[in-house]
Amino acid sequence: MQHRIVVLGAGYTGAIAAGRLAKRLRREDVAITLVNAEPDFVERVRLHQLAVGQELSPRPFSEMFAGTGVALRLAKVTGVDVERRTVNLNGANEAEELEYDTLVYALGSGWNDQGVPGVTEHAQEIAGRPGALRLRERLARLDAGQPVVVVGGGLTGLEAATEIAEARPDLDVTLAARGTLGDWLSPKGRRHLRKVADKLGLTVHEHVTVTGVETDHVATADGTTIPAAVTVWTTGFAVHPIAKATTLDVTDTGRIVVDDTLRSVSHPDVYAIGDAALAMGPGGKPLRMSCASGVPSAWQAADAIAARLTGGKLPNVSARYYNQCISLGRQEGLIQYVTADDRAIRAALTGRLAAVYKELVCKGAAWGVANPTLGMPSRRRRVVGEPVAASPAVEVTS
Repeated sequence: MQHRIVVLGAGYTGAIAAGRLAKRLRREDVAITLVNAEPDFVERVRLHQLAVGQELSPRPFSEMFAGTGVALRLAKVTGVDVERRTVNLNGANEAEELEYDTLVYALGSGWNDQGVPGVTEHAQEIAGRPGALRLRERLARLDAGQPVVVVGGGLTGLEAATEIAEARPDLDVTLAARGTLGDWLSPKGRRHLRKVADKLGLTVHEHVTVTGVETDHVATADGTTIPAAVTVWTTGFAVHPIAKATTLDVTDTGRIVVDDTLRSVSHPDVYAIGDAALAMGPGGKPLRMSCASGVPSAWQAADAIAARLTGGKLPNVSARYYNQCISLGRQEGLIQYVTADDRAIRAALTGRLAAVYKELVCKGAAWGVANPTLGMPSRRRRVVGEPVAASPAVEVTS
């Protein structure tokens, strides 16, 4: 009988893992099913572009996985029973149950309202395509001079605020940051970020804690209010809640605890990749939620699954980061070089060249989803069993 591999979620990590497994394993031996709610791949790192009205090229999974042997199941995941090895789905017609032998959990993350009153009722988000499209519609209805507030000074907040300010210079765009603008960057990176914000007319409120969101303003901890016809909430991500409802070993926030091969420490037939996994990096620090962490985790998990099923050697690569890539509109960018454990160093690339660099990174990430087997041997290996071997670590390359 074929070994049934089910991959939940077709973001960067799930799609890459499915394609890589198809390349590693023989179709006679495995049946790979990729479950996703949407028929097209979503370039999450470009959703701020979608939100301001830019058109993104469609990438249908039916074309991406044509001829690979990966079966695409369009459905919403409603539950996982890791004891019975089943997944509950809500498809186009009716609810159904899908059985697996190996599960790759890649459901990722969504926006996090942080429990702040009024966020879910009044704020917009760009953690997914539906949210980005709703924000796009709201921004399009704004008249010149109306205020937009982006809450959150991290990578997503910076990219959203600068993209909106560049695309709509007629709007009054404000960024509300809990700390100093770009306080994790190098001095060169901070100077460039400040320069771009000033050039775009972006108002920055630093050391601000937003305590509530209303239809026309946000409230802060010091009692002041910031006018907002539209509030964009970018204060971090929350993982999909399904894992926390299972008997998997998870963190308080619902991330699945995994070993160095991205295998669940409590259920060896489950692998978690991307934002859904609590994977450790250099210095014993958890890898941050990002495409930069997720893509290598997909490679690692797929290669580990294939090795265990075929009796091959488990991959053994070291973990590290190299840079953080930030788009600041279409004309400016910032590439902050970092240590292996993601701390900024002095070196940074700025300006137009950095924007081109970031664009190439985005294109490369999307190309990698459609071509997840770069540098891999073309010969598929037969499933024979599961060897005992040392566990490697995740390599983070960008």
